[in-house]
Amino acid sequence: MLKPYYVKEDKRFIRIVLAYQYFSLFIDDELYQFIPMEAREIIIDRNRKKVHNVFDIFVFQRGKNMVYVSVADLLQLPEFLTHLHSIVSPYYEEGIDISQQSSKEVKAIIRELEKENLRRLIDRAIDEDDQEAFQVLTEKWKAMNQ
Repeated sequence: MLKPYYVKEDKRFIRIVLAYQYFSLFIDDELYQFIPMEAREIIIDRNRKKVHNVFDIFVFQRGKNMVYVSVADLLQLPEFLTHLHSIVSPYYEEGIDISQQSSKEVKAIIRELEKENLRRLIDRAIDEDDQEAFQVLTEKWKAMNQ
């Protein structure tokens, strides 16, 4: 989950300010909550339409366990990118310009989303004890990962 506590904007930057209950991640199948110990915001450069503070570190906590995650690492997660785009796009007149990214990056994101969808379909086939669907989907998974 990624929801801004609030969004601040000026001529150069869009700042997505985060708070405790608005940002969480699944890490090793465990839900971790954001805690504002180090970085507290994601800064987008309006002109370049790119994240400015990629080296900042966010801290997530589950009980006594704390995990430190860089913004650069978060940007590798397709679901994070999807949430980020939906938050930021209203602050651009024309929305986010995906042409700013190389077609290689876009293809990698699409491929990762396809893999996630295939994983979910395989999980559903297991849950529903649908052996035929499971066989077909696992064959697609093998082909996709070769």
